[in-house]
Amino acid sequence: MSMLTPPGMGGKYRITGDKYPRMRPPRRRRRLVAVVVASVAVLGLVGWGSLQLVDVFAGGDKKHTTAGTRTHCRTEAAPAARVKALPEPGRITVNVYNATARTGLAKDTADQLKKRGFKIGSVGNASKEFDKKVKGTGLLLGPADARNTSLAVLATEISGAEQRAEAGRKDAAVDFVIGDAFKGLAAPAVAEQARSALTAPEPTASTKKGC
Repeated sequence: MSMLTPPGMGGKYRITGDKYPRMRPPRRRRRLVAVVVASVAVLGLVGWGSLQLVDVFAGGDKKHTTAGTRTHCRTEAAPAARVKALPEPGRITVNVYNATARTGLAKDTADQLKKRGFKIGSVGNASKEFDKKVKGTGLLLGPADARNTSLAVLATEISGAEQRAEAGRKDAAVDFVIGDAFKGLAAPAVAEQARSALTAPEPTASTKKGC
């Protein structure tokens, strides 16, 4: 013990300096405080990094995800709209048959269809298969490939008529079998509007690739 150390102040306190006694704790406490501060800082950084990783894997960074999607997505231009090809009335031959008890109905109807541009084939009474048996507006009969072509065009003139494709039929003509509920052909403007709807372009959707 130094001669300058007052009695009873040895141990953890010591005298430094040469002019007056000055007491301070040992350096061990400073080291302990530094270690604690450093540990808290490290734990804080680890916790922050963990939260960032969880947010990324959980999809929390929506802005980043959206930006990435826009960068890699590519929208293809939609192809030109397709227009259905339908025959003009002048290329359709119609046979008109009367299945009702009203006389002269087949000829009158055939004359009206002719005025609207259709070609007229056979005109007369319906066969026994249909005579007095068609209760609705009428039947439109034709070959299988006429369902969405000739029969569809003729149907615009006769509202409510039933369309049937006959398997095995080879001639291209179509039949209109007049039924009991027939009141007359559709108004020209109505028929024209219905025909325009049939030839309207088919909508096509654009596609996205690379998403």
